Amino acid sequence: MTSLNQKLFQRSQEFIPGGVNSPVRAFKSVGGTPVFFKQGKGAYVWDADNKSYIDYVGSWGPLILGHAHPEVIKAVQNKIKDGLTFGAPTEAELEIAELLCKLVPSIEQVRLVSSGTEATMTAIRLARGYTGRNRIIKFEGCYHGHDDALLVKAGSGALTLGCPSSAGVPAEVTNSTTVLNFNDLEELEQIFSKAGREVAAVIVEPVAGNMNFVTPNPKFLPALRELCTKYGSVLIFDEVMTGFRVGLGCAQGVYNIKPDLTTLGKVIGGGMPMAAFGGKREIMQCLAPVGSVYQAGTLSGNPIAVSAGLATLQMVQTPGFYEKLTSSTQQLTNGLTGIAKKYEIPFCAQSLGGMFGLYFRGDIPSSYAEVMECDVESFNRFFHAMLEEGIYFAPSSFEAGFVSSAHSDMVIRKTLQAAERIFSTWE
Repeated sequence: MTSLNQKLFQRSQEFIPGGVNSPVRAFKSVGGTPVFFKQGKGAYVWDADNKSYIDYVGSWGPLILGHAHPEVIKAVQNKIKDGLTFGAPTEAELEIAELLCKLVPSIEQVRLVSSGTEATMTAIRLARGYTGRNRIIKFEGCYHGHDDALLVKAGSGALTLGCPSSAGVPAEVTNSTTVLNFNDLEELEQIFSKAGREVAAVIVEPVAGNMNFVTPNPKFLPALRELCTKYGSVLIFDEVMTGFRVGLGCAQGVYNIKPDLTTLGKVIGGGMPMAAFGGKREIMQCLAPVGSVYQAGTLSGNPIAVSAGLATLQMVQTPGFYEKLTSSTQQLTNGLTGIAKKYEIPFCAQSLGGMFGLYFRGDIPSSYAEVMECDVESFNRFFHAMLEEGIYFAPSSFEAGFVSSAHSDMVIRKTLQAAERIFSTWE
C-alpha cells in the first residue's frame, strides 16, 4: 500500500524540481522517500501518515526550544494581529539589535536580513568594500550559503584558483576565492605569507556543521585571528548554525576569539526566516545609507520573525539553560558511543552545546578529508533503521544534528534504547 508520504512526493516531483525546495530534503544521500511533516510539538514531529518521530534535526538548528514552544507561539500570535509586514522600521527591530550587540561582544552594530545566505553574501561584499581587496579565503567542507563566490571547490594546491562547484557559476566569479583545508595551520600560514595583502576576508564556520560536525584544533582559530590582524584582513565567523546553539556567547564565546564580522541565523529567528550580520562599527559604517556598500531587503527585520526571535533569545538566557542542553546532548552522544563500542561497531560521536556529530569511523574527524573516510553505507543503514524506530536524524552523513531543551532524559533514553536494538543485530 502506498503511503501518503510517497503519494505527496510523487505529486511534488511534477511541480517542484526534485520534489523538494532544498536539496538535502530529497533523501538523495540516504535513499528512500522523504518524510513530509505536518506537525511538531516539543521534541516530536508527526508525518503525513500520522507516525511520530523524535526529532534531531529541529528544522536544521533553529528550534533550540523544540517545536511550537508556547512562549514563541504566544509572541507570534500577539504580534501578527498588528500586521504581517511594513517595509519600514519597527521598535522590535531595535530591541533585537540591542540584544544581539549585548549578547555577542564582537558585534557593535548589526543589520537584520532574511536568510543566512543573504548574511554571508553581504558580509563578503562588506569586507571587500572595507578593505578595497578582492580575495576571499574559505575552507573545504564549510558551507556559507549559495552565494556564487562561495560555491567553490578546492584547486590542486593552496595557491591555485578555486573552481565552481555548481553549474551556473562563472569561473571568473570564483577566481578570487581560495579554498584551504580546515584545521591546516601550515597551509594557512603559507597562503598568508605569499598573498596576505590581497586577502579581503577569511570566512569560516568556527565549528563546521556542514561536513557533519568538526571542531577546531586548539591553535586554528587563534591563528586565523592573528593572521587577519597582521595582514589587515577581515575575519568573518559564519555563526548562522553555531550562533546561540553552542553557547550564549556563540562559538566565539566558547573559544574566546573576537571576529571582525559575524553572521547569524537559525536560532535568532526562532523558527522564522531571519538572519543578521554585524561586527565592528567602523566596518558596519561602510554599509548604505551611511557608506558605499549597498544592501537592502524588503522583508528585512520582519516583525513576525523578530517577535519569534526575541522570545527565543529571552528563553535561552534562563540560568542553567545551556548547562542542561549540553548535558542532554552529551547523554545522547556518550550513550550512542557506548552502545556501539559494546557491539564492536566502528563508531564515535562528539558534541558542543546543542550540536552533535555521529561518525561511522574509529576516530573523531578533524577535516573534510577525514569526514569523507566515514562509512556512508553504515550511516545510511543506521538512519533508516532509526527512522523505522521513530527517530529522525539528518538524512545525510555529512550534516550535524541538534538537541533542543525539549529533549528530556526520557526522550534521550528512548533514542538509546532504539539504537541498542539496532546495534545488537548489526552484522
